[in-house]
Amino acid sequence: MSASPGSRDQEMERQSMDADIVCVGFGPATAGFLTTLCRGLAEAGAAAESAVMPGMPPQVLCYERAEDIGFGVSGVVTRARGIRASFPDLDLSRIPMAAEVGSEKVVYLLDPVGASRRSPALRLIERLIPRGRKDHAFELPWIPSFLRKEPGLVLSLGQFCQWVGGQVMASGLAQIWPGVPVAGPLFADGRVSGVRLADQGVDRQGRPEAGHMPGMDLRAALTVVGDGPVGPVGRAIDERLGLPAGHHRREWAVGMKMVVDLPEDCPLEPGAVLHTLGYPEPEIFGFLYVYPENTASLGIFVPSWFDNPARTAYRYLQHWMLHPYLWRYLKGGRLRSWGAKSLQESGRAGEPFLVGDGYARIGEGSGSTNVLTGSGVDEAWTTGVQLAEAVLELMAEKRPFSAENLERTYVARRRASWVEAGARRAAKARDGFQRGVLSGLVGMALAGLSGGALNWPGRSRRPHERIPSLEDYCRGLIPAEDLAALRRECAAKGAALHDAVMDRLGWPEIPFDGRLLVSHQDALLLGGKVQAPAGYADHVVFKDPSVCAACGTRTCVEACSGQAITPGPEGGAPLFDREKCVHCGACLWNCSQADPDDPEASNIEFRAGAGGLHSAEN
Repeated sequence: MSASPGSRDQEMERQSMDADIVCVGFGPATAGFLTTLCRGLAEAGAAAESAVMPGMPPQVLCYERAEDIGFGVSGVVTRARGIRASFPDLDLSRIPMAAEVGSEKVVYLLDPVGASRRSPALRLIERLIPRGRKDHAFELPWIPSFLRKEPGLVLSLGQFCQWVGGQVMASGLAQIWPGVPVAGPLFADGRVSGVRLADQGVDRQGRPEAGHMPGMDLRAALTVVGDGPVGPVGRAIDERLGLPAGHHRREWAVGMKMVVDLPEDCPLEPGAVLHTLGYPEPEIFGFLYVYPENTASLGIFVPSWFDNPARTAYRYLQHWMLHPYLWRYLKGGRLRSWGAKSLQESGRAGEPFLVGDGYARIGEGSGSTNVLTGSGVDEAWTTGVQLAEAVLELMAEKRPFSAENLERTYVARRRASWVEAGARRAAKARDGFQRGVLSGLVGMALAGLSGGALNWPGRSRRPHERIPSLEDYCRGLIPAEDLAALRRECAAKGAALHDAVMDRLGWPEIPFDGRLLVSHQDALLLGGKVQAPAGYADHVVFKDPSVCAACGTRTCVEACSGQAITPGPEGGAPLFDREKCVHCGACLWNCSQADPDDPEASNIEFRAGAGGLHSAEN
């Protein structure tokens, strides 16, 4: 039996436990799976019997890295097709921070400060937009049907997952264990045979210390992998099996978001939805969803095809909030919580092998996100429902969870569903962004209006193929000698470059108010609490320090959502402080240095880790 890469001592004695089904990660996909499974088991009664504990119901366990279920996720707007099917009598008053979509706008934001990097073609088009508006924005008069979320829901995923998790636990038919990181999958005789929990009582490098407790092995007939796009179990399976021919995972985004108390005089009603594009940079999209009780979730998405090597989501978020169109709603508001998450935006092109002997993949890590509609939560939930229906069918037939049986039941359901139809329509919708913002927007329109028959072609590139040097990116804007001076100044402070570069490029300073506009460091204190339990190894590891030493961009430092990665000593790797890490995973795909043994991988390894951002609202 072997575990995933990163387990240092495969031969040490470990405790083990048998279960029927073990799940990894508690997000919307696993929530949908457990909700449907527990209902089915309750209906089956004594007919559903555990294979490992005869006379008892099937033993179903779920392990979640975060300290509580629902931590570290985000606000969302969704058509809720699958969620409503699971809860036909859904009463939103039972779920905090939930409302029906009441109004929806798509807004193009012009640049009010003159610092945004816009192409000549985009500037030419912007001249056609009527001028003279104080809010520097243009509301689209029509929203294409493929983008509309009405009638749908705005939700806090944290609150929604806690609500669902409470019902699952109350059923007595599944156990959810938060605060328990899973190190990786177990393999035996060519099949996934369960998972191994992370070792405890180790130093930062994973070496045993006093109180060392090797991670337990959980053996199960079925391992349900719902640990998201940067989860160690899903990635370990991908490393072992590879991806289907022609598939890749090169398109990402980091979602940087807040939950805020809106000012008392804010006119936005619960259920109001705003989508923005065009500012602070043309590549960056934004959102604002209004909840009951005058609160809102808001944020931006900074994509991998935004080629700024000094990209920083946090400062861009603040410039976005200060845009006159948005600031009229936000001025006087107060930060409640804050967070960040990586989004896998390859969609259907990033779909892994969905099943194998002993395992099945669900949710975002399974490639379910619809990158045309920008919708992922309802799709993830539905894949979990589909797998649960397949599991119940196989249990009733008393058939094993083999690749063949899971293909016949789970994959067949998925292929015949609206999730698959949407994913296929969206498969090439964002290819145009590989060439530029305008071609990307045109490509999305073509794909959406033609049902996926048309698109704007573009070749996807790996991070080390596309991220330029800072000198190249700033050529003609900042002299090379000035950049060198900025590097020296920031190195002396042990600070990232992005603020200094943005200042030099003409971005104004943020007028901190201590309420809503606070420093990045203060956001870590006021907008959530990072949990980093002692006794676990660091989960962000730089594979080869010499590769880091030769890196001239260090985008991992610039893009780190929690300032957990800092430049480090000259000639070495960056430093990592897990007391600040929010587990967004942006470092994994922002690394501009390829792994010499795998051109699809980078020089950063993102392992299992405990803790993360403590925020049930985000």
